[in-house]
Amino acid sequence: MNFLFYMSLRTVPLGIAVALEFTGPLAVAIYASRRAVDFLWIALAAIGLLLLIPMGETSSGIDWAGAAYALGAGVCWALYILFGQKAGNDNGIQTAALGVMIAALFVAPIGIVHAGAALLTPALIPIAIGVAILSTALPYTLEMVALTRLPARTFGTLMSIEPAFGALSGLFFLHEHLSLAQWLAITCIILASVGATLTMRNESQPLVPAD
Repeated sequence: MNFLFYMSLRTVPLGIAVALEFTGPLAVAIYASRRAVDFLWIALAAIGLLLLIPMGETSSGIDWAGAAYALGAGVCWALYILFGQKAGNDNGIQTAALGVMIAALFVAPIGIVHAGAALLTPALIPIAIGVAILSTALPYTLEMVALTRLPARTFGTLMSIEPAFGALSGLFFLHEHLSLAQWLAITCIILASVGATLTMRNESQPLVPAD
């Protein structure tokens, strides 16, 4: 999932890549919904998604290979949500560590072929460790805890706030100024996330291991 997302960032702007990747959890939310109010929050999230994707003249500049990478990351994200609950229940928070180790067996050879000895540059190692902790180790551990306590539908809808964080990160760190439409998109996505939380069914118990 991360590999495909980082590949997309080579040619696709951050906000667009995050929005396209979000199609994964959005699809999970749509698939698992049963009540009319659930579709209201999904509709708000979808509106926000559409507003984050440039239309018209700017859309012709989107690299479709990069977009395909982002959509592929979205597919992996959806599978991660669906299978992460069972994996978290069976193995606990160490599931994240196991998953990263298995993923490294597949991705590390690609990095070695691409960068070779440059991966062992002393100045790069502390940065790489920081990225590993903040982008993988910490968030995936916290998500594994959440996946064992929330229904897949709720988790998938709550993750709709991801594009908003992506847009804000672009603003603060990359100095990408947001348009009115993009701010409206962020508002729609946040409202969808809050609404999904407030209207969560009482009987929708999290999937926790039996004692």
